[in-house]
Amino acid sequence: MRKYRMLRERLSSSGEFAFELAPLAPRETIELAHDHDYVTAFLEGTLPAAMVRRIGFPWSRELVLRTLASVGGTLAATAEALRSGWGGTLAGGTHHAFREYGSGFCVFNDIAVTLRAHPSLRPAAVIDLDVHQGDGTAAIFEGEPGVVTFSMHGRNNFPFRKQRSKIDIELEDGTGDAEYLERLGPALEQVFAARPALVIYQAGVDPLATDRLGRLRLTPEGLLRRDELVFTACRRAGIPVVVTLGGGYSEPVDATVEAHAATFLLARRMLG
Repeated sequence: MRKYRMLRERLSSSGEFAFELAPLAPRETIELAHDHDYVTAFLEGTLPAAMVRRIGFPWSRELVLRTLASVGGTLAATAEALRSGWGGTLAGGTHHAFREYGSGFCVFNDIAVTLRAHPSLRPAAVIDLDVHQGDGTAAIFEGEPGVVTFSMHGRNNFPFRKQRSKIDIELEDGTGDAEYLERLGPALEQVFAARPALVIYQAGVDPLATDRLGRLRLTPEGLLRRDELVFTACRRAGIPVVVTLGGGYSEPVDATVEAHAATFLLARRMLG
């Protein structure tokens, strides 16, 4: 959890960003993508113990506020992207949350809630380059042709029961920069061939070789080239893009913080 504070301080010291507190997402907006009974049970602290274990966090009032702010931050970043071309949130990317339950430290799926809150922005695209498949996002939008879900992730990594994105690329353990970038380029062409009106970019930095959960072998330079490919495609197409934080678990944590910071600094330079 330290990375969130450290990243905020790192980007603040750059002097290149304006920061706003994330608003708390209203429950009626969350219920555009989540089951009413599940939302109620989480907000009231009455989830069954098995569902709490699947989320991975013990329930608390602080967790409720953090979760609502995480979703609200992505909603606010989307409003900024629609005004200026791009917006970012220093949280979000909770892509393992399904309609009726949370999973993998994800309570509500901020990506799905945001896209459901903007039904006029179709087609829309999710570019999920976290090392873990965006299984909750894929499942929520499996029957919606207007949302292109693209996930490039580790084949042998969590979640071990994968869902079906519109585009899935599974990578073997130890995949490095060259193969990663070679496979990413054509997939991005496929995504942008759909001419999306909005892109949500799940920019997890857990593909780094230093990541204790990632199992891939990307360098910081390769990861930055990944971001450059995504931002270049968005800029060329004139498509607003929302950057969510996603995962990062390097030891020491400084490597994660620097990688996340590099993503946002590159977005600032390339997208304005």
